[in-house]
Amino acid sequence: MQTKIVSSKILLMIVFGGFALFAMSLSYFSLKNRTESDLVPPTVNIAVQEKEGVPLPVRLKIPKITVDAKVELMGLTSDGAMEAPKRGRNVGWYSAGSRPGEVGSAVMDGHYGTWKNGEGSVFDNLNKLEKGDRVSVEDEKGTLITFVVRESREYDSNADATDVFDSSDGKVHLNLITCEGVWNKDSKSYSQRLVVFTDKE
Repeated sequence: MQTKIVSSKILLMIVFGGFALFAMSLSYFSLKNRTESDLVPPTVNIAVQEKEGVPLPVRLKIPKITVDAKVELMGLTSDGAMEAPKRGRNVGWYSAGSRPGEVGSAVMDGHYGTWKNGEGSVFDNLNKLEKGDRVSVEDEKGTLITFVVRESREYDSNADATDVFDSSDGKVHLNLITCEGVWNKDSKSYSQRLVVFTDKE
């Protein structure tokens, strides 16, 4: 398997940019039209890793905001872009990173906003989560791994947010990403990104 190394800032711009789009314009997101800032964080290995004996996540459950969503495995396209969930009610797990329950920061994303058919998105109410709320991931063996919300943060679309993917404290985290703010019809993106940081219970 060929390993692909890119700047974590570029990765985050792909991730954050992708979550904002509606279904009518959603497919894959390339690096071609992304603008880099002056911040240059450490590089990260974003090749999809195969891990024997470690169950894959299959559902994300957040009772407070009535989320029970199928998990899609997100990798990279051939041109170096990160895939986004194909359905508004699904969530995407960044499969090159930590798996939920492993040491490190597992990352899941979900859409925000109204789709072409009038249906809402999985993370429309993510901003309602508060410190102490619980989030669970069910793996393919039926095991539930529970996380507790620590904090929420808002980021500008071009912010350095490497802490979303990187963790060096030796603990187990799950970070949830979506968009919020004002919709820009020209860039087809929202003005802000919301990240909910959680720790394993």
